[in-house]
Parts: sequence; C-alpha cells; structure tokens
Amino acid sequence: MPLKNYGVLAATAVDRRREGAADTPHYQIHLRDAHGTDYRAAVNVLSQQAPSELLYVVVDDFRHPLTGLLPAAGSGWTGLSSKPGTASLDFVRGNLFDPAEMRTLPPDLPGVDNDLADLLDHYVQRAIADPAAAVYLFGQRFGPEVNIPDKVFGFRPGNGVHDIHLNQGNSGRFRNDDGVYQDGGLLIHLPAEDRWVAVFLAFQSQSWHTDDATGHTMPSTPGRPTDPHGEAVRIVAALVNPAGPAPERETVTLLNASAAPVDLTGWQLADQAKHRLPIPAARLAPGALLTVNGAGCFELGNHGGVITLLDPAGLKVHGVSYTARQAAAEGRTITF
Repeated sequence: MPLKNYGVLAATAVDRRREGAADTPHYQIHLRDAHGTDYRAAVNVLSQQAPSELLYVVVDDFRHPLTGLLPAAGSGWTGLSSKPGTASLDFVRGNLFDPAEMRTLPPDLPGVDNDLADLLDHYVQRAIADPAAAVYLFGQRFGPEVNIPDKVFGFRPGNGVHDIHLNQGNSGRFRNDDGVYQDGGLLIHLPAEDRWVAVFLAFQSQSWHTDDATGHTMPSTPGRPTDPHGEAVRIVAALVNPAGPAPERETVTLLNASAAPVDLTGWQLADQAKHRLPIPAARLAPGALLTVNGAGCFELGNHGGVITLLDPAGLKVHGVSYTARQAAAEGRTITF
C-alpha cells in the first residue's frame, strides 16, 4: 500500500539534533510554519536493511519545473496527489537528478565533514541562520498527536514528517510502502541568491527500475544492472523552443559516452506526458552524437518539462529536466 499521508511541509528551520549512529538513527529538524505550528522532520541516516549506508546526492543549483508548483513558503503541511504534473517527487520518473551521481556516506563518525549528519548539518544550519530561507520537506506526515509532546524537541502537539527518501523499489517488509510519485526529499530556497538546494536520499537495497503503477521492483532484465550507474547513452541537449512559427521542429541530442557502439533499435524518448517517440534504428559509435527530431504527440513544452530515454525493454536509461526559464529563449539549445 502506498504512503497514506504523502505531502510537503513548507516551513522555516529553527533547530536540529543529531542522534549518533546507534539503533535506527535520524537527523532531526525542528521547523515552524507562518502560523506558529511546530513540526519535526525525521531524516533517516542509516538503513535497517543491509547495506546500511544511505545513498545521497546534493544538487547545489536545483532547477526543475516542480519548484514552480510548490505551496507558498511557510504555509505548513500540504497533502499532494501521487501523480505527474504536481509537486509530488518521483526519483525514477521525475528526472530530478542523475542517479549515477549518488554516493554513500556513514551516518555519524568522529571528525568533520565525513558523514551524512555532517552533510545535512551544512545545509540545515545555513537555513536556520537565514530567516528568509524557505525549507520544503517531502514525505509522510505523522500526528498531530493531541496532548503528547514531541519526543525530540518537546513542543505540543507532536507533529511532523518522515519517510524523507526514495519510497519505491523496496524489498521485504518495506515493499508495502511502494508507490509512484511519493518520494521524499529536502529542498531549501535561498531568496538572496535566487537559488534552490536539493538533497535526495535512497537506500542501497532499493531498486531503480520500478513498475509505473505500483512502484514495485521490476524483474531484472538480462544484461542490465538493477540500478542506473554506468549507463552509456545520455541526453545531452534539447531544442525545446525552436525559432519560427508552429509547427516547430523540436530536437533531442543523444551522446554515446561509452567505449563501445550501441544499437539503438527499439529505443524511445518520452516526454512529460509519457508520449513516446521512437528513435531511428542506428548503431551509435563511441563518442558519437545523434539528433532526434520530434514528431507525432511527442511534445517539449515551453513551461518546463522532462525528457526520458528508454531502452527496448521500456526501462529508463537516462533522464533530464528543464525549467520555463531555460526554455524561454527562442531558438536556444538547452544543454544538460
């Protein structure tokens, strides 16, 4: 069963607490919305399933159309529908970041800047120090727990958000939490710099190839990894707003970054609405580029969107996103 109370908390950070590396530790954040309501965000820093160290990625200049869909800063809790075209997160389908850039970190170690708690501290402490910083936490809500104080920060009633990580492709007893467009994450908006910072977490035991309806792990395909690391063909550019009158000639450019040729027979591109565009059958040489012309229902909107590369089995190989600001300049090619 997918998460019952998925949504996003929009608030300001006022305190934080580290829980070390014992048992099932979390990095705890105390937040308060514009109405004075207190919340606690419990961020996992250690997995209950081996391997125990979490995967993480930080996008220091996060640009994605979903930032334009978020509720107002400080507005508190907002429930989200788990479907595309909303502010709901999906690591697999939303092209929020390149999964190949994820790395592992231990939860908490002696020393400085060498563990996941240190990494979270770097960004959360900055948000605490900047009253204008807007914090958004995606996950599952718990509480309000009437007449029960929060177990970490003591405010009443206990209230907050957890499951701030990938919430699909699980195994074992966590498989029941699977769903699409219900992933967790931490976004911080720094208005003075007109910049977004995003932190995304996942468990090493989770799969990156999941069913579009259930979020369950898809059966392994022979010759393919169960995670996206090391993929050869990538989307490197797109012309989403061509010059001239409609119908416009949109293009997507692919690069074979591997040392071996890749047969693109049966491969496809998908737009944000999941309309698919067959890629011309070709053998792409190492280091070679291929520009694919848009056709049919495949459409790259000028208000921001995503582009996904699929192999003949329909599995995601690579994906990118672009914002309305990036698409605003007519005739300009966006590079990724």
